[in-house]
Amino acid sequence: MAKLPNKSKKQKERALELYNELLEYYPDPRCELDHRNPFELLIATILSAQCTDVRVNKVTPDLFEAYPTPEAMAKADLEDLEELIRSTGFYRNKAKSLKESSNIIVDEFDGEVPQTMKELLTLRGAARKTANVVLGNAFGKNEGVVVDTHVKRLSNRFGLTKEKKNTNKIEKDLMALFPRETWTDVSHLFIHHGRNACKARISEPPDHPICIKYGKKCECWKMRGQADAEK
Repeated sequence: MAKLPNKSKKQKERALELYNELLEYYPDPRCELDHRNPFELLIATILSAQCTDVRVNKVTPDLFEAYPTPEAMAKADLEDLEELIRSTGFYRNKAKSLKESSNIIVDEFDGEVPQTMKELLTLRGAARKTANVVLGNAFGKNEGVVVDTHVKRLSNRFGLTKEKKNTNKIEKDLMALFPRETWTDVSHLFIHHGRNACKARISEPPDHPICIKYGKKCECWKMRGQADAEK
């Protein structure tokens, strides 16, 4: 990751305050992909692309029962993998990613999921977002911030970034604002809040205190203004 942008002391203090207040509402920030080890988390994260965590969690029990290790998945019949993960979408490409990544883990990493960003990025289907999930949640290594659709949306609504689309730039803004030891949990907290209060489509402004206090660039403020004007 390239050099991070400069942020003022005031911006960093506001970000840390937001983090601490989110923790009060979501005291158990954690990955919602069910897994028992780094390999299962890697596979579940690859499957989560363009798919909900809920759907992935319905698919992985049968998948891991059939292929519990990199060695087993590397030898899996591709059509069988496709059938097991079909409901997650893009199942043909995902099946290839599961099989090829398992092969690389067996051949190049002695059957163990690698623990560095550089090595994880050599696996098929594992971009930086996937690597951040695995490093942060399986190995406790804060190498970056996972930027999914919720994190992207809330980062803009909270005024933490001016970047609308480029997830790498959004990640750099968040890494520059929040202390490194919080990076993994920052994404979990944003995801929890995005699912519970600050949703993508809102017909009325959320009354959540976090939204009211930190929603600098959120469409809900226009709604609040209209509601006040109509009173």
